[in-house]
Amino acid sequence: MTRSASAGVSVVVAVAVGVLLLQPCRAFFGSTTPQPMTDPAAGERCFCQLKGAVDDCPCSVETIDSFNNFKIYPRLNSLLEQNFFRYWKVNLLKKCPFWEDDSKCAIRYCSVQPCTDVPEGLKGRAADPNINKAKKLKESLGSGGCDEENDLGFLNTTLSKESLDGFQKWAIHDSAQDSFCYLDDDKPENSEYVDLLLNPERYTGYAGPSAHRIWRSIYQENCFKPSRTLGPYVDFSNIGDLCLEKRAFYRAVSGLHSSINIHLCARYLLSDSNGFEVSAEGVWGHNVDEFHRRFDPELTGGEGPKRLKNLYFLYTLELRALAKAAPYLESQEFFTGNEEEDRDVKKAVMDLLSVTKNFPNHFDESSMFTGGKQAAKLKEEFREHFRNISRIMDCVGCDKCRLWGKLQITGLGTALKILFSGNFDHPVDQQLNLSAVRQTNFQLSREEIVALFNAFGRLSRSILELENFRKKSHR
Repeated sequence: MTRSASAGVSVVVAVAVGVLLLQPCRAFFGSTTPQPMTDPAAGERCFCQLKGAVDDCPCSVETIDSFNNFKIYPRLNSLLEQNFFRYWKVNLLKKCPFWEDDSKCAIRYCSVQPCTDVPEGLKGRAADPNINKAKKLKESLGSGGCDEENDLGFLNTTLSKESLDGFQKWAIHDSAQDSFCYLDDDKPENSEYVDLLLNPERYTGYAGPSAHRIWRSIYQENCFKPSRTLGPYVDFSNIGDLCLEKRAFYRAVSGLHSSINIHLCARYLLSDSNGFEVSAEGVWGHNVDEFHRRFDPELTGGEGPKRLKNLYFLYTLELRALAKAAPYLESQEFFTGNEEEDRDVKKAVMDLLSVTKNFPNHFDESSMFTGGKQAAKLKEEFREHFRNISRIMDCVGCDKCRLWGKLQITGLGTALKILFSGNFDHPVDQQLNLSAVRQTNFQLSREEIVALFNAFGRLSRSILELENFRKKSHR
């Protein structure tokens, strides 16, 4: 659903929406320095409902936990450290298309700090694998350069000379196609490659009305709403009133929301005792109290455990997309220019895809968008809703939050493109005809493939982190 001239009125209404929408927004972007929680049962409440069947999916939480933590995550985590998957091209300079661009985070840690007197050698110098990159950057810049990696919102755009040279060759293998997202190819001069390993997703302190508006706009103006609402409030407790397609849309958005929440709780600045005054000894790690605040049913109107289950739903959806596109992905070269590394990456991708295909209870997308013209209309509306969300990501005021928001939305959009383009639909007892797929001009760009694997990697890591929080909550 695209925004119209009434968008300004919608924003004013959204500010007054209240608890039902403000709670998930606050949970996503964080709050002030947490106060200790004294309820020892909070951990049990978060996880007591996180078991059994996953809604709208023929699988269970326990099956996914075991499959992910022991088979998927070790392979995927190693793969995403390789050069092909660690660099992603993104335009962080796009203006918000929906409201006045006043959402830039006022906290200095949210922004990319400008560098002064950057040594020219730093821009083209090959990376030394024996030196910690963050330490190396700090030593190279000295006291007059960028804030170091300990800064909450610092976005490290340092790339090695080999990487910069390789990007010119990678471009030959890319081809942008229509998808469920607006891709960053309209103004390539404003796009740049970002090293995802040097810019981990974590809590940045991005909060306040501008930040809350992002998720209010997503939930209130772009999610399909149940027929029963409470005046201006959007109540998703009766999500079962929606058709399967609309339920899937909401659960995918909610699952992504939950995944991001988990990452922020798992990479929280624990040593900070003076607001956001970061010291050189800052320690990042699990904040169990913050996790409880975001998912404890008593603090979320009973919604916390449901949001966690939606993470599992989204996991199965993206897992199915990888398995469905496996023949196509296995035919790719994953080209960087380093022949030995490219061969190793392709072997690793083949191994991971073989595992995804063996998952016993895949999400069944064939049951969606069936029924002629009405189904086709719903599919297009589904697509436009999601494309609109991809544009909302350009309204995020924290560069690091924008980076990971755009990447994960692009990854999910790519998964939806695979599931519902029709190019990969074939009987289960037949091989996919890759020649026929190519004749339709269907192709995934490198940026889509990198986003697809990294977005699934975020979900995989979230499920692994849930086990960590479960253990820490019961100590």
